[in-house]
Amino acid sequence: MTELHVLRVFCGPDGTAGNLLGVVLDGPAVPGSAQRQRLAGELGFSETVFVDDAARGVVDIHTPSVQLAFAGHPLVGTGWLLRQSGLIPGPGVDGPAVLQPQAGEVPAWQDGEFSWIRARASWASGRRTLRHDTPAAVDALTVPPPGTGWLYAWAWRDEAAGKVRARGFPGRGDGIDEDEATGAAGIILTGELNRALDIRQGIGSQLLTRPLPDGHVEIGGRVFPHEVRTL
Repeated sequence: MTELHVLRVFCGPDGTAGNLLGVVLDGPAVPGSAQRQRLAGELGFSETVFVDDAARGVVDIHTPSVQLAFAGHPLVGTGWLLRQSGLIPGPGVDGPAVLQPQAGEVPAWQDGEFSWIRARASWASGRRTLRHDTPAAVDALTVPPPGTGWLYAWAWRDEAAGKVRARGFPGRGDGIDEDEATGAAGIILTGELNRALDIRQGIGSQLLTRPLPDGHVEIGGRVFPHEVRTL
């Protein structure tokens, strides 16, 4: 019996919203990229993660249509789940861990209610940011046509405080018209602006970010369990 853990990642302060994520802790039970891709398509989450080696943090990330070398909300959520399950390396459930997606080593840790990762902004390439004048203008946007590319639309809610309103449109034509919370796009925007951000995305998700001098960006948010299914 193989279990699928469904999490909500980057939840708002009241515990609502967040982007759904599927995690198969026993990744080898779903062997091969083709089988994993089919399952990710059937599940229909923005991303599904297959944990191939929990002790070493080796993970494989799939959208409903493509395999990803790096993604933000899957790694934040998987880091949280591995800690909760007692499967991460390091001293205790709050100790540091290193996740290993295809892109490279991604430190993951817990700080109070927030789960964090650290990654290179260059790993999150392929997403275009577009600034709008007001949050209302972002709210009024319609979904762009498929094939127009990954768009992260944003506006300042409070520029002095680093508060941002954002919406994310993958544009892949695979059923994910709008992403509720997008760590990779938040990392790109943080790198472009070179400042810490408090991003409110989708219907009520929250992402916190902070840039580092060496080109890495730290991103964190709240993670809550949603359900456990049997595959």
